[in-house]
Amino acid sequence: MSTRDPHPATPWYRRRPVTDTAGALLVAVFTATGGFGTNDFFGPTLAGLDDRIPPPWLGVPLAVGVGLLTRWRRRLPLILLAGSLLANALVSAHTAVVVALYTLGERITAWPRVAAATLASTVLVGVPIWRHAGADGAIPISMAVCVAPVLLGMYVGTRHELVQRIRERTERLEREQQQRIARARSDERAHIARDMHDVVTHRVSLMVLQATALQVAGGEDAVTIGQQIGATGRDALAELRALVAVLHNDDDAPLTPQPGLADLDVLIEESRRIGTPVTLDVANPTGQRPPLLVEHTAYRFVQEALTNVHKHAPGAPTRVRVQQTAHLLRLSVRNGRGRPVTDASLPVGGHGLLGLAERVRLVGGEFTAGPTSDGGFEVTAEVPTCRSEQR
Repeated sequence: MSTRDPHPATPWYRRRPVTDTAGALLVAVFTATGGFGTNDFFGPTLAGLDDRIPPPWLGVPLAVGVGLLTRWRRRLPLILLAGSLLANALVSAHTAVVVALYTLGERITAWPRVAAATLASTVLVGVPIWRHAGADGAIPISMAVCVAPVLLGMYVGTRHELVQRIRERTERLEREQQQRIARARSDERAHIARDMHDVVTHRVSLMVLQATALQVAGGEDAVTIGQQIGATGRDALAELRALVAVLHNDDDAPLTPQPGLADLDVLIEESRRIGTPVTLDVANPTGQRPPLLVEHTAYRFVQEALTNVHKHAPGAPTRVRVQQTAHLLRLSVRNGRGRPVTDASLPVGGHGLLGLAERVRLVGGEFTAGPTSDGGFEVTAEVPTCRSEQR
């Protein structure tokens, strides 16, 4: 690419029409009248014409041609320079040469071509002045007419190009920022979608167990158990609606806080109401709260672990331990032997432990699970609470 284009999205014939038209008229007038050209100081032209005002039969056609080329100078900088030098050789059109060389420096990025064109212009403009006024007049005038406009045009063109690159870089950064925001929203919605399994499975498992207890009760405490089933069902529907709304919403995720360690008491109380004796042991000598993501992961870890206890060892005594140090959060859910599972209606997806392991891994933690010596089962997780330690 040999020319600069500071406004690539705009057609060339629509750019700066008033300025280009005014400049073209000014160049045409100076060319037709010999302004800033033939006089006692500049001397005769290269063709030998030394009249103060060129004859109309020569000046007018040259003025029209150079004026039209000046009107489209941004599109045809080299042709404008050639026409200006030709006109200057006949009628001394220094103004046209100045505009042509300025345009050349502004538009052309290949500096060897600019240097060659500037040298040729300096020779063609300086020779008649040298003959008339000598080196003392030719050198400064040639520099003012030929070299200075090129340098100014190169400065302006480089500045325009720099501004355009900054603008393009800013727009690119804004697009990338929008893409990062969109990816973050998408990742968050995907993360919330994974929560649907934990939330719905936990609530539905409680409802199934409560319905089974209602059947076993044989009418005793039926109202209480029925109220528990209704409350659990309403909670499940509310959480499910909230999650589905997030997945279908293109705006920001809701600002409602996600459940954390402070909500474990409510979670464990629900398990106790359906006959699973659960004890909670929380130790936090630091007195500091872990990051919100870690808290949410801990809540879902305990929720899924209790759901597995309800499914595979109903009624088993269970102990939930939460121990926090300065850099680590240790979670443990251990249950003993439970009643044999005789109800095949409980949903068993087979992915509970895999989901727990993936959850813990996403926050940089370690997950272990396995049977205990007394016939029970234990799941543990260690999650770093410092960002620098999270993977």
